[in-house]
Formats: sequence, structure tokens, C-alpha cells
Amino acid sequence: MSCASWRGDVTGGRPAVTAAPAGRWWAAPAAVVAGAVLLAWPALLNGYPLVFSDTGGFLHQTTGPLMLWDKPWIYGPFLHLFHWRTTLWLPLAAQALVVSHLLWVTQSVLRGGATPGAHVAACTVAAALTAAPFTVALLMPDVFAPVVLLALLLLGLGGGGLTRGEAAWLGGIAALGIAAHPAHLPLALAAIGMVLVTGRWRGAVRAALPLAAAVALVLATNAVGHGRAALSPHGATFLLARLQADGPATEVIRAQCPAAGWYLCAFADRFPMDSQTFLWSPESPVNRDAAGQARFLGGAMISREAAEIVAETLRTYSADVAGAILRNTLAQIATISIGDTLTSHNLATALRPRIAEAFPGMELAAFDDALQARDALLPAVAWVVPAHLVTLILALPLLAVGALRGSDPLRRWFALALLAGLVANAVATGGLSGVFPRYQARIAWLLPVVAMLLLLPPRRRSA
Repeated sequence: MSCASWRGDVTGGRPAVTAAPAGRWWAAPAAVVAGAVLLAWPALLNGYPLVFSDTGGFLHQTTGPLMLWDKPWIYGPFLHLFHWRTTLWLPLAAQALVVSHLLWVTQSVLRGGATPGAHVAACTVAAALTAAPFTVALLMPDVFAPVVLLALLLLGLGGGGLTRGEAAWLGGIAALGIAAHPAHLPLALAAIGMVLVTGRWRGAVRAALPLAAAVALVLATNAVGHGRAALSPHGATFLLARLQADGPATEVIRAQCPAAGWYLCAFADRFPMDSQTFLWSPESPVNRDAAGQARFLGGAMISREAAEIVAETLRTYSADVAGAILRNTLAQIATISIGDTLTSHNLATALRPRIAEAFPGMELAAFDDALQARDALLPAVAWVVPAHLVTLILALPLLAVGALRGSDPLRRWFALALLAGLVANAVATGGLSGVFPRYQARIAWLLPVVAMLLLLPPRRRSA
């Protein structure tokens, strides 16, 4: 990256290619690195990157290797690109640097230039008063939800303030982020839709290119790994889990069984059940048949039948489904907190064996010694939760004030598009999957941080 790409001033809406002040060329990169360290503080406190039971599955995608039925083959290779069976600190460093640099570019576009001091201040606010560090320090695709939203909005709304290198970088990281998790596809569509509303057709094309690249990548990897060029070869199983828990799919199963001949007809009296129990419990009909035999990859085995039941449910109970999605979306918007990824739940069985089989003994020892593995992390960070809540409550009015300052419509559209992205995230996660605190916490932190950037005084433009 050239010194010009770290610049602060813009001329005529385009980046001004100016040399960095003598002796200060290092200030901007140093600020981005400092911001990354701030955003990674939970991992430093923990003594190890934050992990989740699913992290083991993502590691196994390349260390196995194994093409998991329920996860795109994207985030696992991203982790491997940095860890190389050596240490998971390197993927964490990559995540933190990506987010920190993205905030630098966001400041540059919204203010007409970026300064190291303002960047460190913004990262400090994000680290101390929001859930951002608990997303950045977690080795899960969650980190790409805010990355996708910010990158696409910058490409679509602020393209005139980007260098070609920055635009290419944002496009690449957005494509990777969209492909990393199915929930990021609706998020991307919402961002592009908001760009279209503004009438920025070229911006919409710039934002749509990463989406097209992500779709092509997912189709290709699924064609190779699953033999089906589909965005989510077994996604119907997840939709069925949600719809039976909410009731409509349960009504369909009871009404059409046993005549429909579905495998689930034998378990009609057990529905509805919690969606996560349906998907993952060893005693779920998905994972154990009526004779008591375990079903390996039961979620994949049932996906074609699930697609039939989901289609019939949508046809017969469309209004009920829409109502359930709305209720779950509203519940997800209001459910924002850390905690559901900070314990040792299932780590010993789902993650520790993956580290033991693929990494040096020192890495396994570091995992075992971490606060999280000993269930001591959540008590150690519980004191930050009240600050997160207060910050989110203040964020909306501050965002409105910042968006309305000055006459630049970019500020207002950026704020509105950000809010639309938060709603889209709630629909894609809580509405269609399940309501969990981390789903909204991973992206809601953008509200106060962007509000702060909008409240900072604009940079003077070059003559």
C-alpha cells in the first residue's frame, strides 16, 4: 500500500496523492496496528484467541480435510492461510488488522480524510464501550458481518473517496466475507439495495461485484465438495428447524403424515421442539432414527425432505411464517450482548481434539491455560456489559446528530444504510435461524463507532 493510500486529504471527491509528511510516514500504519491491538484485548486478557465449538469444524475443513455439510468451505481456508498448523494467534491478528484498517478507510471517506489520532480514538471507543473486540477476537465468521456491511457501503456510497487500491481491497474482503456465511448474503443485498435507493448506479455496480464473486466462489466450492452447485446445499434443514419450532411446519407434518411418507412422520408427536435441539441434539429425530440408531450427517440426509416440507409450509402458512419471522427479527434486534461465546461449552469435544491433532503441543497448552477453557473468562469481563448497553442507547441519537451535520448527503445515506444493514442482519439470523445475543452484537457496535466518526469535524480539503 502506498503512502498515498494512507492519506487524509481529498480533492474534488477523489483522493489527493500527496506525500506523507517527512518523518511521519509511519504514523498511519502505526495507528492501524494500534487499533488492531485495542480491538483484540479480550484475547490478550484470555491468553488465547476467543473460540467457539464451531471453530473446531472450521479448522477441520483444512486440517482434516473435511467438507462440512453445514458450513461453506471459506472461513476454514481463511484461518489456514494464516495459521499453517502453527498458532491461531496469526488468524486473530489478521482479523484485527482487517477491521482496524476498515475503520481507517471509513473515517477517511466520512470525514474527507483520516488522522491517526482520530483512528486510535475511534478504536478505543469500540474496544472499551462496545462488543466489537468480542467479535474481532473470536475465531468465527461473525467478524465478517460488520466487514461486509462497511465495505459494501464504502464501495457503493463513498467510492469517490477511495483510491483504486482501497476499492480493490474492499471488494476482495467483501467477497470473502459474503461467502464466509449464508447470513451475509441478505446483509449484502440490503446494502446494495440502499445504494440503489440513492440513485448511485455506478456505486451499486461496485458493491454488486463482490456479491457476484462471492456467489461464484460458493457455487464452485459446493459443486466440488457436495456435488451440488447451490448456495446452501442443505440449507433447507436449517429453515425447517426454525419453522417447526415456530409452529407452521409442525402443522404441515401433522396434517400430511403419514400419507406424505416423510421420514419425520414417525416423530410428528415430538414437534415442535427447540430449533437448536432439532439440529444438534444426539436424541433429535435428525440425528437418531425411530429404532434408536445414530444417523451420521443426519442434517444432510434430511435436507431434500426438509425442502419439500419448507415449500409446503410457505405455500400453506405464508402469513404465519411472515409473522414468525417478524417476531423473531424484533426479538433479535433487542437481544444484543456478549456471553454466549465466552464459556468452555463443548470446546473439549468439538475444538480441543482439532488443536491437539494439527498444532504443536505449545499451542494446545496455551489453549488449556486460557481463561475461556477454564470458564474464567466470562466472570472476568462481565463488568463491561453495562457500558455496552449505555453506549447502544446513546448511539441512535448521536448517529442522527452526526448524520444531519453539514450538507453532504453521503453522511445521511450512510447512517440510513447502516440501520438497514442492522435490520437485515436480524432478519437473516434471528428471523431465519435463531435468536442469540452474539448475532446482533457482532454488528450493532457499528452504530456508536460510525456515530463518533460522523461527529468528528470534517478534514479540510486540499486546494
